[in-house]
Amino acid sequence: MRLVFAGTPVFAQTALAALHAHGHDIALVLTQPDRPAGRGMQLQASAVKQYAQLHGLALAQPTSLRLDGKYPDEAAAAQTAIAQSGAEAMVVVAYGLILPMWALHSVPLGCFNIHASLLPRWRGAAPIQRAIEAGDSQSGVCIMQMEEGLDTGPVLWRQALPIAVDETSSSLHDKLASLGAQGIADTLAQLGRLTAVAQPEEGVTYAAKIDKHEALIDWNLPATVLSRRIRAFDPFPGAHTLWQGQTFKLWSAELVPQATNQAPGTVLQASAQGLDVACGEQVLRVLQVQKPGGKRLPFAEVLRGQGDWQGAMLGQ
Repeated sequence: MRLVFAGTPVFAQTALAALHAHGHDIALVLTQPDRPAGRGMQLQASAVKQYAQLHGLALAQPTSLRLDGKYPDEAAAAQTAIAQSGAEAMVVVAYGLILPMWALHSVPLGCFNIHASLLPRWRGAAPIQRAIEAGDSQSGVCIMQMEEGLDTGPVLWRQALPIAVDETSSSLHDKLASLGAQGIADTLAQLGRLTAVAQPEEGVTYAAKIDKHEALIDWNLPATVLSRRIRAFDPFPGAHTLWQGQTFKLWSAELVPQATNQAPGTVLQASAQGLDVACGEQVLRVLQVQKPGGKRLPFAEVLRGQGDWQGAMLGQ
């Protein structure tokens, strides 16, 4: 099939590579403009752009697709490029731009989206992180026919995937990226034979975009909540706490099911096993931390270089 592909991060690149490998003709790739990234804040091409350039695929990077917005010339150029591509359908994966009505109707068979949740649960920008943060037992992938609403379109293909007890957003991302690549390939291969199923009105939840301020640990919360949040925010933005005016990132932790009458944030024990911290309910054992300017390390290694954790108050 002749396709337009719209996507930006690694999750989308996985799907693009799968479609390309399956022999689809990628007539045009749309991706976000280059953004500053890294310590030097140098402009960096998206994962999708890198793949497109490596394989000589036609590429466009409009800032917006709104013909009546701030960048009408870029939107009009993208509209022309899509029209001239001769594509039959568009595949959209974590693109990062809202598709206006003209784009949704720009190709004969319409637009198909890979969404990393079991819709209608976790519509929106951060379904992987929010599923882990909420303690969901499963996630999955839906391939839907796009319409104007936010992730509201009918579903053509869906498959569930269990969320492991130690799952991080990083590990679940990779599993769902592979599943999504398989799903879109299967969907396009069976197009015309699949039945689009409308999403139920019950069970709708929204996965708001992750904000950096959410990653600051509030020790007044239950340890179970904090354990999930640490896993949900790995790799971005990285859960963190303050100690002696420095920011320490927390990358791995587990629940210690014991009651404590100590104030939330109090270090109860610092040992080779981990850093036990009093929470609003029960105790959280921090297993892996990252000091400012350092790298991820087991707490036992951090303990050897800093022995005054016992009785410390985190979060200040």
